[in-house]
Amino acid sequence: MAQTRRMLVLRAIVEDYIRSQEPIGSTSLAKSHDLGVSSATIRNDMAALEDEGYLIQPHTSAGRIPTEKGYRYFVDRLSGVMPLSAAQKRGISTFLAGSVNLQDTLRRAARLLSQITGQVAVVASPSMAKATLRHVEIVPVSVAVLLIVVITDTGGVAQHTLAMSPQPSADLLSDLSNAVNAQCTGMTFAQAAERVRTMASTRSDGAGLLTGLADVLDAIGDDERASDLYMAGASRLAHQSDADDLAPLFDALEEQVVLMKLMTTLSQTTVAGGVGVAIGSETHTPGLLHASVVTSGYGKQADNSGSAEPTARADEQTTGELSETQSVAETTSAEPVAFVGSIGPTHMDYATTIAAVRAVARYLTESLSQQSGDGYTG
Repeated sequence: MAQTRRMLVLRAIVEDYIRSQEPIGSTSLAKSHDLGVSSATIRNDMAALEDEGYLIQPHTSAGRIPTEKGYRYFVDRLSGVMPLSAAQKRGISTFLAGSVNLQDTLRRAARLLSQITGQVAVVASPSMAKATLRHVEIVPVSVAVLLIVVITDTGGVAQHTLAMSPQPSADLLSDLSNAVNAQCTGMTFAQAAERVRTMASTRSDGAGLLTGLADVLDAIGDDERASDLYMAGASRLAHQSDADDLAPLFDALEEQVVLMKLMTTLSQTTVAGGVGVAIGSETHTPGLLHASVVTSGYGKQADNSGSAEPTARADEQTTGELSETQSVAETTSAEPVAFVGSIGPTHMDYATTIAAVRAVARYLTESLSQQSGDGYTG
């Protein structure tokens, strides 16, 4: 019983410290929470929690503040995630619905997430290597050069030039493009490259062009990098009262390769509800020792034809709203292709941040699904 109460005291301290960012004393805790015991008993519990490494006392006779271990206990036992307000949900829908292309969607998503959390928001564009082929266009740009335009199911666009002399006729270019699109749409780039090489071996005309196109598709499939990283909110964080403690964070934000690796790994090894949380040293990044990272993957919706409906409640399905307490994977059967995340101080509002990251990831997943289902209109 004492241990259970002690952990309730820890939860109350974390909640109050997140709200006030001031050391929490036993007297204020007894007044603000109905713990059913005296402030003297709470003091004893706080001392025990300090001995166990959940709390520290920054100054003699001061209250206590949570340690990294204390935050981890709190995060792992969040019984529920605070849902976003109706206005916030509408804001996400409206803001993203006004996007003109995928890049604009991701840029807007980063700005929105930063506004909701007051922290740094990071959104990665889908890796071309995880996408599938949606459309290929072959366009002559000079007498001996062709432009290969490749569009993916996630809305990504890659352009490669291909030297070709003599240049195929317009009719042959159209015929080859139509044949490739008819046989390769929906394939991974490795699969499409193999199919195009098979096509080249069976044609007396255009074999050279098809072989060159297969090489281009292979190169795209080998590119494991997420092409872009959209970031917003650094200036918001810089104006917080503890910005000095977060100074190394701004250096870490410049190391985009390190940041992308961290958030990609975290989004793929999530713990609860499809959202991963790394606190301080758990990030294994020196610049983030005083920061926490909350991230989730977003992706393509699986084809649910002939299978059970996604696990949204019936009333949510009719309004297009999904519960923030459900993971993106649970609600959309999504295959992650990139990540969305929030970076802030260890005393961030975890419940709100998790809800916001989850909601934005869900909307990005739905946006990609709509793009892949619209068909090519170029």
